[in-house]
Parts: sequence; structure tokens; C-alpha cells
Amino acid sequence: MQVTVNGRPREVPDGCSVQELIRAAELDPRFVIVERNGEPVERKRYEEVHVAAGDRLELVRAVAGG
Repeated sequence: MQVTVNGRPREVPDGCSVQELIRAAELDPRFVIVERNGEPVERKRYEEVHVAAGDRLELVRAVAGG
């Protein structure tokens, strides 16, 4: 199925969880903030929230600095 990730179309398998999507993008879920269709997804729910065809997701890697 097709979703939009950070403004770009992307094919993902049916039933793909947010966590699987993050790992497929080669990111560490501990350091990623996710917005799905304009709503934030709680980090503790990454495994249970599944993306659907047409979803718009923003994956933002948290960066510490000083």
C-alpha cells in the first residue's frame, strides 16, 4: 500500500506498524517523533499503531545539542 512519509510517497506492506516503518527508514524508534495524519503518535504505541493506505506520516529524528 502507499503512504506519504515526510512528503514523499512510499510503498509499505499491508499491516505495517509505525515501529516497522521507522526501522525500515533505518531510524531508532527511541529517537523519532511521529505524526500521523496531523496527530502525534505516542512512542509507547509505535508497535500497536498500524498505518493505512493514504496515511500522511512525518518522522522527525530528535537531536540533542547545546
